[in-house]
Amino acid sequence: MKGRQRTRQLAVAIYKLTSASPLASDFGLRDQLRRAAVSVCRNIAEVDTRQGAREIIQFFCIAKGSLAEVSTPLDVARKVFPGTATAISPLLLDCDEIPAMLQSLINHRRE
Repeated sequence: MKGRQRTRQLAVAIYKLTSASPLASDFGLRDQLRRAAVSVCRNIAEVDTRQGAREIIQFFCIAKGSLAEVSTPLDVARKVFPGTATAISPLLLDCDEIPAMLQSLINHRRE
């Protein structure tokens, strides 16, 4: 699934960003970003273990919520640490595009 690959790439990019930038020293922000990014991946992986459409939709919705938990602190970090804007902007774009992919999967399951 393309969405799964993008969410894993996002999580890896967040780990790299928070390891090598000013975010590395902001432990709260760093840890929140990492936890939320991995949560997105975990919830999408959980879909593979579910049979019912209702459960599958629930995990996709939780993944969308976790993406919001990624985008909000990323946006704050971009403003607090202006030197990170170039690295953060593509990640914010992912946070805007991935939920649409997940919504498409949700809509498909509801049919």
